[in-house]
Amino acid sequence: MSDTEILAGKVLRTLQQRGLMLATAESCTGGLVAGAITDINGASEVLDRGFVTYTNEAKVEMLGVDPQTIKQHGAVSKECAREMADGALRNSHADIAVSITGIAGPGGGSPDKPVGLVWFGLAVAGLPVVTERRSFAPEGRAIVRRDSVLTALQMVLEAAEKAKPQTEATP
Repeated sequence: MSDTEILAGKVLRTLQQRGLMLATAESCTGGLVAGAITDINGASEVLDRGFVTYTNEAKVEMLGVDPQTIKQHGAVSKECAREMADGALRNSHADIAVSITGIAGPGGGSPDKPVGLVWFGLAVAGLPVVTERRSFAPEGRAIVRRDSVLTALQMVLEAAEKAKPQTEATP
């Protein structure tokens, strides 16, 4: 088993045990986080939906990212990752949402935003969205994407261990 499979299994079991649902908002990973979860039997119990928002337009249309955020800070930014995670949570029935936006390479980087730069957002119902910046070694697109998936899964696991499921009001 790969590291991704092992970690995805832990995430799935923890979400199941806690009665939590997950949504993903993925750009540079193109759905790999949701894919890692759906590779495991029982995924339908914990994965509400995944948004693959590779273009700026998709981020705006599907997640409600403010176009001004992208204009001022770029799609690969703390601000965009925050709005992506918030939008995924808001536009789903999930308790936890994770977002990933970055530059996987091999091209497309700049001195300010080099290849391997990835921003993550984590939204948990009832809590402020948190963001995390990672700079992965630009050893190839597949490695940056793999490391991004592992980071996102670890963030979800840690949040799931602490989160409380949303409860519906009973009449």
